[in-house]
Amino acid sequence: MRRIEFPSETRGFHQLTAGILMERNVVTCRPSDSGRHIASQLTTLNVGMLPVVKTRGILVGLISEFDLLRVLQEGRELDSVRAEEIMTREITAVQEDTPVDEVIRLLERQHLLRVPVVLDEKLVGILARRDILYGYLKTTTPEWPSARPLTP
Repeated sequence: MRRIEFPSETRGFHQLTAGILMERNVVTCRPSDSGRHIASQLTTLNVGMLPVVKTRGILVGLISEFDLLRVLQEGRELDSVRAEEIMTREITAVQEDTPVDEVIRLLERQHLLRVPVVLDEKLVGILARRDILYGYLKTTTPEWPSARPLTP
């Protein structure tokens, strides 16, 4: 759930921050989880990446579909790998107070689809490009999504 879905105050789009736009209910995995478990989560939830967290939610890596596909391409089985073996450890993250314009520049510059939001190394949310577009629509058309019926 995003805070922007239930705004408590009126803000313009360029006043939004990562903390307002991010998705808070993030499914994660552990460093010891198998590739099969992670693949199951990705496909069941229809997401392209899972954050890897240690105890107390400390973000230590990211596992993407590409990481798992690379394992398969190498001829290995997903049951034989653990998240900690294949996860991306160099993580680009933002803070809750990072302005939306800065997040957009970061996503564009690094060709990212989404970015973790952290507080003292602890994962507090994920902010995707789609969340930013949702925030734009919500701030510029407050009655959206019920403003107009969807057209095919």
